[in-house]
Amino acid sequence: QEVLGEDKLMAILKERELKIYWGTATTGKPHVAYFVPMSKIADFLKAGCEVTILFADLHAYLDNMKAPWELLELRTHYYENVIKAMLESIGVPLEKLKFVRGTDYQLSKEYTLDVYRLSSVVTQHDAKKAGAEVVKQVEHPLLSGLLYPGLQALDEEYLKVDAQFGGVDQRKIFTFAEKYLPSLGYAKRVHLMNPMVPGLTGSKMSSSEEDSKIDLLDRKEDVKKKLKKAFCEPGNVENNGVLSFIKHVLFPLKSEFVVLREEKWGGNKTYTAYEDLEKDFADQVVHPGDLKNSVEVALNKLLDPIREKFNSPELKKLTNAAYPNPSKAKPAEKGTKNSEPEDVVPSRLDIRVGKVLSVEKHPDADSLYVEKIDVGEPEPRTVVSGLVQFVPKEQLQDRLVVLLCNLKPQKMRGVESQGMVLCASSVGEPRQVEPLDPPAGCCAGERVYVEGYEGGEPDDELKPKKKVFEKLQADFRISEDCVAQWKQKNFLTKLGRVSCKSLKGGSIS
Repeated sequence: QEVLGEDKLMAILKERELKIYWGTATTGKPHVAYFVPMSKIADFLKAGCEVTILFADLHAYLDNMKAPWELLELRTHYYENVIKAMLESIGVPLEKLKFVRGTDYQLSKEYTLDVYRLSSVVTQHDAKKAGAEVVKQVEHPLLSGLLYPGLQALDEEYLKVDAQFGGVDQRKIFTFAEKYLPSLGYAKRVHLMNPMVPGLTGSKMSSSEEDSKIDLLDRKEDVKKKLKKAFCEPGNVENNGVLSFIKHVLFPLKSEFVVLREEKWGGNKTYTAYEDLEKDFADQVVHPGDLKNSVEVALNKLLDPIREKFNSPELKKLTNAAYPNPSKAKPAEKGTKNSEPEDVVPSRLDIRVGKVLSVEKHPDADSLYVEKIDVGEPEPRTVVSGLVQFVPKEQLQDRLVVLLCNLKPQKMRGVESQGMVLCASSVGEPRQVEPLDPPAGCCAGERVYVEGYEGGEPDDELKPKKKVFEKLQADFRISEDCVAQWKQKNFLTKLGRVSCKSLKGGSIS
């Protein structure tokens, strides 16, 4: 998508082949958007470049401890196996690649001294700005996040490369490296950037947002389920993760894309130019359902060899050890003081941003509204809420809300409710209620999670007898600065904190 230092790149190519590296922090499980840089790495190799892949294990720890120290080695081993499996899946010869771990050289005396030298010339402002789109942003950032961009800059020198390749979200780190490496007497490098593929919810595909991504080891039924929920509005080509995946992954790999459909809808159609497919989708010649089904088939062909490789007992064991499932943690012993099963964790709740499309009074209950709410699915959900005496109808219409989506649907005075609008509620009398507010700019369907519990699949449906929601809800509170929290950990979307307007210290129901 963008190149910084093209003149220098051309000058090097007149003399010899380019030495380039691509790095990845070994944090959450790699997902299908990783096929974008992998296909470009294939291009680099075909062009004769010397390519190094860096498994940045130390970066993973520095980025708000996304990879705990005790899991660092396991996750790095997992990444190495899964990235190699991806490359093999698209036909990239591994013998032409060099694989390096960050801790192989980042703990050396020379590198450590350079980290100190760099920290003596970099301002706190520049370090924070450089990592703004890559390092996880939290209310009280750790010093480690400020070190992160400096380490990535130094990697260019210590890996002895001419260029670094990464996503366009790395641009601020790349310009940081161009500014500060010369201050240590090191050369300014070339930087090449691939576009970012929007996630299935309409924004950047992210390891920490479960609904936005398809994992490389997801089962076929999981791929189907996630694509079915993906944002793919008829005729809308903006922030469409399904179309973008075709554009940036499937077309570059295959040079064509086949839309599969029944004969009564025109039969299969092969596209050899992405622009023709995008135009047909914009003109609603191609239906979202057919597009999703076709992507599902093409994607499973890419994932099948990776799944097969990871079906071995050794790699199954590695996957479970590197990414232990928090919902399967061992329960506390019976009889222990304040014992509570450890598997009652917030990641089991399917909480999403919703947009209220319509609000009507319940035909048989004066205190209830019946709302149609878009949560990024093909059809809006019908939700019954007891908000008539607290929130005027016009204040609900067209606003964003926070919706709990995996409660068992139940009829409320004859109308089936398919979710619960989460609201802040005052402690004292008279009772006041305010719907929770997602951060401005959120899309319908975006996942809401509790800080520190970004991973893990929500339950398909919360079983009423197990009272998972009720147990978690007991620790839901509104903080003194009006932020929604569970055990003092913030409710978040990727754009920031979930809040309410005024009910400090209130409960959430």
